[in-house]
Amino acid sequence: MITDRERYDAATAHLDPPFAVVDLAAFHTNAQDLVRRAAGKPIRVASKSIRCRGLITEALRQPGFAGVMAYTLPEAIWLAQHGFSDVLIGYPVTHRAGIAELKDPDLASALTLMVDDAAQLDLVDAVLPRASRPDIQICLELDASLRGLGDRLHFGARRSPIHNPEQAASLAREIVARPGFALVGLMSYEAQIAGVADTPPGRPFYGATVRLLQRRSHAELLERRAAVVSAVRRVAPLRFVNAGGTGSVALTAADPSVTEITAGSGLYGPALFDGYRAFRPRPAAFFALSVVRRPAPGIATVQGGGWIASGPSGRDRQPTPWLPAGLSLLGTEAAGEVQTPLRGDAAGELQIGDRVWFRHAKAGELCERVTELHLVVDDRVVGTVHTYRGEGHAFL
Repeated sequence: MITDRERYDAATAHLDPPFAVVDLAAFHTNAQDLVRRAAGKPIRVASKSIRCRGLITEALRQPGFAGVMAYTLPEAIWLAQHGFSDVLIGYPVTHRAGIAELKDPDLASALTLMVDDAAQLDLVDAVLPRASRPDIQICLELDASLRGLGDRLHFGARRSPIHNPEQAASLAREIVARPGFALVGLMSYEAQIAGVADTPPGRPFYGATVRLLQRRSHAELLERRAAVVSAVRRVAPLRFVNAGGTGSVALTAADPSVTEITAGSGLYGPALFDGYRAFRPRPAAFFALSVVRRPAPGIATVQGGGWIASGPSGRDRQPTPWLPAGLSLLGTEAAGEVQTPLRGDAAGELQIGDRVWFRHAKAGELCERVTELHLVVDDRVVGTVHTYRGEGHAFL
């Protein structure tokens, strides 16, 4: 039986590294698994985790997916101009040129802006006065983190300042009272549950602590989010309540106050998800580098490799040598800008010109390094799609 390494090598024999591929069968399997976990609630595609217009479109072709969550206003505008009709921007916007474009009614109807502070509404009004624009759709963001000891303890991402029903209802009333804005949604992203590995390799006590905090956080958020949604719905009839991420799809879907889930990373299956118990997607996106040196017995060096992921600096943010199995980075050099030495049983068998396949620690950040993704089915490349970078865009 042909191995994954053999079929990827065969499919891409005509290509010179570095390049990246997406295994379409794994991509579709991951999509189906996410939909199953969402239990009937639609999944909004997190574009930040895909960064390829062709594959965002491919995800939205799958039953159970609907809408996009973008990460910047210029990106959202670009997507809308290419036919995406339901784009929620996951973060507040201050891009003045982008705001000015919202005078276009078709564009304004396709986009929803994120707000957690009235000052963000002031900025929109300053750039594009109410008299010269259609209504701007607004989503209110609720902080989903777990807090304690008078907010001195914080488990989760530092996002919205809106944490309780009173704060949410107050901002909702201000949005509704201001001409030119329409409150249509509420979003809360439980990063501490969806985006934190709960079984990190070699850190059993840390993992146990994370799991304990995640259980407490979920229980607290379940009650608080329901109260917030109820309070905001008394102010405005929300069209959607968005929450979750790849690492919490099933858990978030079970919350009756949530109407849709956001996910994206799970389609590519990056290495960080190897540390999750709830969901371990199939590896679907990876990149190839060439062996260029044999500096010592048992060591093979590939060209490039320092494709480091964002977040707290550490070993888990480095790319993972994947195929052939049994390779590891050297602690003294790790993944380098122009070369990456590897050791392990397989290193002694690698020859100059052989390929080593790597998995990025995160998902969409891989696409900032390449201009195209080669789509593999079995042992063939069946197509090539441009990344955002390949289409000439670096949105953030």
